[in-house]
Amino acid sequence: MANITAAQVKALREKTGAGMMDCKKALVEANGDEEKAIEILRKKGLSKAAKKADRNAAEGRVEIYITPDFKKGSIVEVNCETDFVAKTDEFVEFVSETVKTINTEDISSVEELNKAKFGEGIFEEELKVKIAKIGENIVVRRMATIKAPENGIVNGYIHAGGRVGVLVAAACDSEKTCEAIKDTLKDIAMHIAAMKPAYLNPESVPADVIEKEKEIAKAQLLKEGKPEQVIEKIIPGKIKKYYQDVCLTEQEYVKAEKKESVAEALSKAAKAAGGEAKLVDFIRFEVGEGLVKNACNMANEVAEALK
Repeated sequence: MANITAAQVKALREKTGAGMMDCKKALVEANGDEEKAIEILRKKGLSKAAKKADRNAAEGRVEIYITPDFKKGSIVEVNCETDFVAKTDEFVEFVSETVKTINTEDISSVEELNKAKFGEGIFEEELKVKIAKIGENIVVRRMATIKAPENGIVNGYIHAGGRVGVLVAAACDSEKTCEAIKDTLKDIAMHIAAMKPAYLNPESVPADVIEKEKEIAKAQLLKEGKPEQVIEKIIPGKIKKYYQDVCLTEQEYVKAEKKESVAEALSKAAKAAGGEAKLVDFIRFEVGEGLVKNACNMANEVAEALK
């Protein structure tokens, strides 16, 4: 049996993040071969990760990555079990590297990501090692990428320590205009984070949604006792107000000094540079949207930890 030194154990721990005793046992099993010891720890990590795979992960972080030329942006939501882990440097760095990989490798699904090169191996294996090390289930929930059109630009914003992330894209008449509106586009991303628009513009609202809104408005007006001929004249105004509530381009811009829509604010910024610009796409992720958080059962958690 090889003589395992404290320096070897320390070096292995720094490389893997595993506990001191786990590192020593792995080195003993590997007869002092560090590479084999790493493999042993990884395999053990995969086993530990499997036990955590069915645990609820509704906390986490949203992160974005935008290319240096502002032509492509990616966004990802990675979930974990507790807000405490979501705020750790290790988890934050892991999510940042994940979204960068998604962007640079043009990955569009979790299945593709799992097979992608990541760190010293492939993502799926590295994720399981990370789960074992951190001690919580970690799930890549969703991802998306926006590519700017010709003479277009992408910018984004992360809010509240990664709780909300936004990407937004605009088309411009020239690269000069794109450069001029870059900061305004980031401000619009901040607006999206706060105001939660459901659609880009009125044209993107599905016809069945509009019909439903008309039915609701008509029912409300009938209840108020309005006659049919008056209702037909009121409904267009109701729909316009609906657009102002749910469409990004029509919403009142939160950073405007005087009342103006988001579309008007962008147009004004472009015009100041002698050009034109319009919004073409946006994505907003918020951590845990639609997920149900399990109540903590301390007895079960302790029992699981003792297995």
